[in-house]
This record gives sequence, structure tokens and C-alpha cells, in this order.
Amino acid sequence: MDFSRSAQSTVGIEWELQLIDQDSNDLRQAAGFVMEQLKDQKLIQQEMLMNTIEVTSGVHHSIADCIDDIRIGAEAVRRVTDPLRIDIATAGSHPFANPAYQRVTDSSRYAELVNRTQYWGRQMLLFGTHVHVGIDKRDKVLPIMRAMLTRGFHIQALSSSSPYWAGEHTKYASNRAMVFQQLPTAGTPRQFAEWEELESFTHDLQKTGVIEDFNEVRWDIRPSPGWGTLETRVCDANTNIHELQAIAALIHCLVDYFSTELDEGREIPTIPEWFVNENKWRSSRYGMDAILIVDDKGNEEHVGDTVKQLLRTLEPTAAKLNCQDELSGIYDILEIGAAYQRFLEVANRNEGSLDAVVEHMRSEMREDKPLPPAYTSPQRKGPR
Repeated sequence: MDFSRSAQSTVGIEWELQLIDQDSNDLRQAAGFVMEQLKDQKLIQQEMLMNTIEVTSGVHHSIADCIDDIRIGAEAVRRVTDPLRIDIATAGSHPFANPAYQRVTDSSRYAELVNRTQYWGRQMLLFGTHVHVGIDKRDKVLPIMRAMLTRGFHIQALSSSSPYWAGEHTKYASNRAMVFQQLPTAGTPRQFAEWEELESFTHDLQKTGVIEDFNEVRWDIRPSPGWGTLETRVCDANTNIHELQAIAALIHCLVDYFSTELDEGREIPTIPEWFVNENKWRSSRYGMDAILIVDDKGNEEHVGDTVKQLLRTLEPTAAKLNCQDELSGIYDILEIGAAYQRFLEVANRNEGSLDAVVEHMRSEMREDKPLPPAYTSPQRKGPR
């Protein structure tokens, strides 16, 4: 399995957006029409569900340049959706949309996924942020992936934005993480030591009909051989550009930091798979209140304390990559709370209204930044 040549620490962002009806706050199945109008726009991609549009960046050396592309792509979508009374907004899930009512894109790939996975395949009403970072040497990919797993679920906690599912308060910060891992090739990755082991694993899956292509292995962090990148997929979709660029900068810096450590002959960290799995569950359940395992000795630390130390460690890397301003947005998340915490407070202030939560999502998208819960004043209040 070839790994494409890629310049070290080039970066690209993929951001999955919801198409939300301005009148009902429910999802609109309009992606087919939107994509038809934007078929020549390279920054827009169609996803599995007809309520989803993915905005992507090109390949760049800086987060700022990626965000410029994201803004261009989002504005292109708005020019189509505004006349339809559709807003673009996003989070890891839609607070009250019914998964059973969502239409699947007319694609053999997605049809086969739903046919094979049945109930769980039909539950994939999920939205994420994916960040690709270029790796210059294939031999570095798996060590960096293993190192990223030591902090990957700190990143998940920071981005968690899916406490509600089909109108229910799940008591999880990221219910998206719990639902998505039900797919047979999703979840935490296998920690292979050598590239040949990954090739053998892929061959076995193809031979037994589990996958046709490695892209169907939907791990939380995975190599992307066709692009020559390591793709971090643990994040719920960020609700606004300020947090999107902060999370992307954190991932960019971490991958570059570990790559540099390898280049300079230093050992980079790993933790056993069972610690990784436990961290994923704790992060999904407790979000920013999680106590996560931080090393192979089983030492534990509050997620916020680890992130603060991590930001100090990454300061020189951020300066090298010219993303100090973007990375500083992580401090804002630590101060005001992650998106799931804001959503819970919005609902609390509005008699449990999930319409209020959707309106808050829409407001954060328009303002390009996280907003305090008091900002939302919904016209509709009720149990939804």
C-alpha cells in the first residue's frame, strides 16, 4: 500500500455542515440541489446524507490559509441556501432531528454501507471536523499516529458538541463518538508497529470482503495513504470558525511536534490500546470534566490541566507554523466551556427547548465565534 509523497506539515481541513430550515430548525434534505448549483466549486463536497454539505480547504502550509478557503466555501454555500430559507450551522449532531427521516445520497458506496450495517448505518446522523497533516516519510506515520492517540481524546473533549440525540439528552458530551464507533471499521485504531502490518491488515479486510479500499477504515485517527497525510477525525463538528481554527491548529502543531521529535532522534509517547479505548469513553461521556490517562504508566490528569501544559509545550511549534493566534483559541474553550456545555446551558435557560439550542448553533455560525448562552432568545419554547 503506497503512501503518497507529501511535504511535512502541510495541512487541510474538512468541515461537515448541517442544512437547517430557518422556520422549523429541523434539517433540510437539500444537498442534491445545493451541489448541483455548486458543481464547479472545488471546496464543496457531498456527504452521505442529503442534509449535509462538506466544506474543505485546499492543501496549505498554514491554518490561516485553510480558513480562508473555508470561508470562501461557506459563503458559496450561503449564496445558494439563503434564498431557500436554509441556514448552514453545525455541531456533532442535530439536537432533535430524527435519524429515520434522513435521506441518503444516491451513491452505491453509501447504499452498500447502509445495506450492510442496517440499523446502525441508518443512525449516522453525525457531523465532524477532519484535519489532514502531511507526513514526509512513511516510516513516521504509524509512530506519530500512536503518539497522537495519547492526546487525541483531549482534542475530542475540547470539540464535543453532541449532547443531544433525536431529542434526548444523552448525558454524553459527544454522543457522536459513541454512535459512529458502531460501524465495523470505525473507532479507535489498531496500533501497528510496522507499515507492513498495516498492509497485511488491509489485505485481510479486502480478501474477506470487509472493505474494498483502505478509505473505508474509518478510525478516529488514521493514515490517509492517497494524500500522504495523517487524518485526525476525533472531533465533533465545530460550531464556529474561531473554534474550528483553534482545534485545527492544535492538531497541526501536535503532528509537527511529534514529527520533529522523531527527526531529532527522540522517543515519542505511546499508551496501550486499552488505555486509548478508556480515554475515548471517558472523553465522550464527561467531556471537559474527564480525568484521562496520560501515559503508559496509567497516570491520570484532568483534561484541562493536560491541555494547558500541552499548549505551553507547543508554543515554539506554533511560532514555527505561524499559528499562535489560532492556537490561542484553545484557551477560550478552557475559559468559556466547550460547545456541549454551552448547549446544555442554553436549554437550561429556555425551559429545555432544543429549538433554542439550534438557534444558538445558527448564531455561533453567523458570528464566527462561541457565544455565551444568554445570547439566545428563541421565539419558540417547548419540550423539543
